Amino acid sequence: PGMNGRQLAEIVRQQRPGLKVLFATGYAESFAANDLLGPDMAVMTKPFAIDAFALKVGEMLSPHGR
Repeated sequence: PGMNGRQLAEIVRQQRPGLKVLFATGYAESFAANDLLGPDMAVMTKPFAIDAFALKVGEMLSPHGR
């Protein structure tokens, strides 16, 4: 309570520094130009197809992913 997803991700990363984070949002303008994203973070704007979600997760988890 009282924090956004980015703030939560930073807190969790204190315990798991290599954690990859995929945000799903209906408010893409809050992530404009990925300025708010850190390393190993990505964002998808809702609605999105399950295939697109699966592809993004696969990209992030691959050794050459973001």
